[in-house]
Amino acid sequence: MKKTLFDKVWDSHVVQSIQHGPDILYIDTHLIHEVTSPQAFNELEKRGIKIMRPDKIIATADHNTPTINQHLPIQDALSRRQLEQLADNCHKHGITLYELGHKYNGIVHVIAPELGITQPGTTLVCGDSHTSTHGAFGAIAFGIGTSQVAQVFASQCVLLAKPKSLRITINGNLHPGVLAKDVILYIISQLGTNAGTGYFCEFAGDVFKNMTMESRMTVCNMSIEMGARGGMIAPDETTYKYIEDRKFAPKGELYAEKVAYWKTLPTDKGALFDKEYYFDAAEIQPMLTYGTNPGMGIKINDTIPKKRDASFKKALKYMDFKAGECLLEKPINYVFIGSCTNSRIEDFRVAAQYIKGRQKASNVTAWLVPGSKQVEAQIHEEGLSRIFEDAGFQLRQPGCSACLAMNADKIPKNEYCVSTSNRNFEGRQGQGARTILASPLMAAATAIEGKIVDITKQLN
Repeated sequence: MKKTLFDKVWDSHVVQSIQHGPDILYIDTHLIHEVTSPQAFNELEKRGIKIMRPDKIIATADHNTPTINQHLPIQDALSRRQLEQLADNCHKHGITLYELGHKYNGIVHVIAPELGITQPGTTLVCGDSHTSTHGAFGAIAFGIGTSQVAQVFASQCVLLAKPKSLRITINGNLHPGVLAKDVILYIISQLGTNAGTGYFCEFAGDVFKNMTMESRMTVCNMSIEMGARGGMIAPDETTYKYIEDRKFAPKGELYAEKVAYWKTLPTDKGALFDKEYYFDAAEIQPMLTYGTNPGMGIKINDTIPKKRDASFKKALKYMDFKAGECLLEKPINYVFIGSCTNSRIEDFRVAAQYIKGRQKASNVTAWLVPGSKQVEAQIHEEGLSRIFEDAGFQLRQPGCSACLAMNADKIPKNEYCVSTSNRNFEGRQGQGARTILASPLMAAATAIEGKIVDITKQLN
């Protein structure tokens, strides 16, 4: 029987199938952070249950952490308490923790790939919806709720009905200035935020094959924004080279054995999917969102569509936009480059290439937040920090930062922020804040110009 990539990985991890019920799925790697783990730890302690495989758990501090003066005591009481609880729980149960200031600290979905923890053919979960990021390696990765975090703590398994399969294929060549973020925003704008509900999505075709691993992670990171349980891209030479020589990657003969296995994972020719979509790369342009979900996106030169439904009107009222309006020349006072979607070294190289020799607009507050201590170190080693500082940008320390209004990095009420993060929900970046999702290139250009500009005209 011909199998998809998803089928191969899922089926090899099923411990038991419950008749007319879910599968018991074995989990290879469990990632945790300070926000969704405390309740799960408490649940196990209350019931006198031990953590089954502490060696399969990696912890980091990222969501509710400051991104300046991380060497000083944390001022925010909630953040301080959450980090103390995480440290206490990890110490008590023998779990590896990359706490604030550790050389491997950073956003959970940035550090696991860069350390070689994320590998093809594995299952990986975390109490965070954007765990789908790791599917870029050909892994089954998905977010779980707090009760499921406790379930994995106790059994190293999770109960889950097997999702259906979906494939999105894009062939052809992307235009200059079109990045991975534009690709996934385009897909979601075309299919909507519910198209993937009940499915695991495989991304296939020339466009994804030609992407770097960083770009593939951006795509899979936002696969859940179209409702999918997760996204996957088949492993290939790009994947193997990225993993090789990383801290926790297999070494020597074991690496060769792993690669031989990884080569068996891509979808068999002729395997059937429950649903398929096809797009042409030539149709994709730099994208911007105009509403309050990631599906409300338009090409840079397009105008906001005219719709009559109540949710659409509510979104435009919140954003203070009008149907038929073009976003070009819109003044912007805040720019954020970071989050688990776009805070890898590739993203900062793209931004620096555009910013070099230019000055940030005086009206703009621009935050650049690396996804990990390792990315932060690369920014300095490659001289990118000097480019940013000379241009007037603020380079902060690693963390989730202004992606979500959980830490101190919030966008003020009624202000627009061109952001490389993944969600533009009401209040996502601060109460009353208005988020416009875009690529690192579009964000950098906005910061320099102080308004939204047509980046394609500068690249022709």
